[in-house]
Amino acid sequence: MKRSTYIWSLLVGCVAFATSCDLTENVQVKADKSMIFGSKSGLELYSNSFYKALPTLKNGFMQDKMCDVGAVSNTDTFIKQGAYNTETATSWSWGALKNVNYFIDGCNDPKYCTVEAETRDNYLGIARWFRAWFYYDKLTTYGEVPWFPNDIQSYQNDVMYKDRDSRDVIIRNLIADLDFAYEHIQATSSTGSATLTRWAAAALKSRVCLFEAAYRRYHNLTGLEITPEELYREAAKAAKLVIDNSGCSLNTAAGKKGAYRDLFYSETPLTQEVILAVCANEKSGIFGEQNWWFNARSYGLCWSLVRSFVHTYLKQDGTPFTAAADYAVKSFAEEMEGRDLRLEQTVRGRNFLWDGKTAVADIKNLSLTGYQVIKYTLDESKYDGGAKNINSIPLIRYAEVLLNYAEAQAELGVITDSEWALTVGALRKRAGITGGTETLPTTVDSYLQRTFYPDVTSPVLLEIRRERAIELVAEGMRFDDLRRWKMDDGKTMMEHVFGPNGTFVKYNMEESTDPYETTNQQENSNEGINFQAPRDLLFAIPNSEITMSNGTIKQNEGYN
Repeated sequence: MKRSTYIWSLLVGCVAFATSCDLTENVQVKADKSMIFGSKSGLELYSNSFYKALPTLKNGFMQDKMCDVGAVSNTDTFIKQGAYNTETATSWSWGALKNVNYFIDGCNDPKYCTVEAETRDNYLGIARWFRAWFYYDKLTTYGEVPWFPNDIQSYQNDVMYKDRDSRDVIIRNLIADLDFAYEHIQATSSTGSATLTRWAAAALKSRVCLFEAAYRRYHNLTGLEITPEELYREAAKAAKLVIDNSGCSLNTAAGKKGAYRDLFYSETPLTQEVILAVCANEKSGIFGEQNWWFNARSYGLCWSLVRSFVHTYLKQDGTPFTAAADYAVKSFAEEMEGRDLRLEQTVRGRNFLWDGKTAVADIKNLSLTGYQVIKYTLDESKYDGGAKNINSIPLIRYAEVLLNYAEAQAELGVITDSEWALTVGALRKRAGITGGTETLPTTVDSYLQRTFYPDVTSPVLLEIRRERAIELVAEGMRFDDLRRWKMDDGKTMMEHVFGPNGTFVKYNMEESTDPYETTNQQENSNEGINFQAPRDLLFAIPNSEITMSNGTIKQNEGYN
């Protein structure tokens, strides 16, 4: 974590503003270019500043606060009626890209960059990974955006305010950046998973290509050159590089009853599975806020799993919990009995100890549904009430890579029994599930289909989606998953989940048999009811940016 806590302040200070003007702000360098680009140490010091663009210990655990598997005490501004518009929109910031492109241009300038090619390309690979990370966020947030391959100077207004580039341009450049990163980043292991390796490049590529493949397929996008099939193949290829060559494996060190949660409980990331993490360090005074957010109503949103999602966790024999006729009226203790072991490693279960004593969910103050999340928290009250957490937060895990590979192969229609066992089967085995781990599923789970994926008729795809939701819950994947999937009626998953007729809203307001979801006044039961398509599928571009571009940049559909 020393990588970005003080070095950046010594060498570089990058000015970041809320608008695209930050594309032309001069990077404030406290050393001349030759000191940065003329030595390995200079390149290393500068590249350390890029890590500031990643989620942090203060927000890395909040990334799933707006999705259908969790309840919150306060609806996100994005889908809250009257709270989000083109005037209040934020995040159209390009300062991180300015920082990266300045470095890339400097590395490619022989006047200043005099280090050997292998060293230069290593740090270029790191920079291009972060450019891909930046643009992937922009693509999922706004859709098409301008692609800026170089540093922009203050006099280049025509460049700064150019029109958006096509999704083909963006995705080709993203893939090129990540391919370069994979080929040239020299590190194959990282102390504490805190810095990039070539496996982080391949893993991110699998994520990017999977998202874009599904978005193109399910949204029926036309006029593009790259097909969904090509992108699924690229996703699978990238994931397989990690699977076959990285040496990564699923963490099993604590046994099935603790191996999953330990990934989120440990101060030092479990590097056999965690490919990239944001790290705490008690000795250096670097703390997170996980306990404060999940265990303090004054700060957090009481983010709790909803019962409809909890019911999708399988029984340990591999059969659906909802196959029992009385599943909806079972007590909490009965719900926990004989289930996927990740359930009691994600929420307070029967054997949860708080300050060394058995404790249940704090329904009165902290849990809206009775399923209080513990995935990121530590089990002592001394960590509550401030930035005190000493556990690190994984950002990219081998488990996700396995799921990316499984989904890509399934969408291509080529997944085999052995690949199922390697991916979904392995994840379920770690969770204590004994049935259905070696061969592809052949039966559709009617509850899962009806409640979450009405148009998915493939048992394989349905189970992969179940597994993805459970394994990656609260890790920031769900919202983008809802964005990329679309149903046969032409509506996105987002539309089917949110809005007045959305399954999530109807469940909370009409269908649930759980009194905590229907009568608990702490929960905003109509969360998402004001969702409107196509407006709320993407974020708005601030009006100020459109004005400064003289209308060259067009607003996303649905915003006035």
